[in-house]
Amino acid sequence: MKDIMGLMKQAQGLQKKMADAQAELDTLEVEGVSGGGVVKVVSTAKGVVKAISIDASLMVPDEKEILEDLVIAALNDARGKAERLVAEKMGQLTAGLPLPPGLKLF
Repeated sequence: MKDIMGLMKQAQGLQKKMADAQAELDTLEVEGVSGGGVVKVVSTAKGVVKAISIDASLMVPDEKEILEDLVIAALNDARGKAERLVAEKMGQLTAGLPLPPGLKLF
């Protein structure tokens, strides 16, 4: 019974840490880039896009599709970085817990 109580206490502590980490992810920002830096996207770690920067050299009407592709690439780069950041933060919280293999809490 002592092990169960300890595990419950540990779970309650983890729940608070997870809530704190989720709140922190709202403020952490990542930057995705494409085209060697001519397109940049800034988003939160939760994926909310905050800013897009496009170099003026890309403002050529005949190259609209290239610009669209670069924006998509920058957004995907930012999303990938955000996912890695979330996995890292949550992994730190669950390190050392006796979780079954393959169980994901986030």
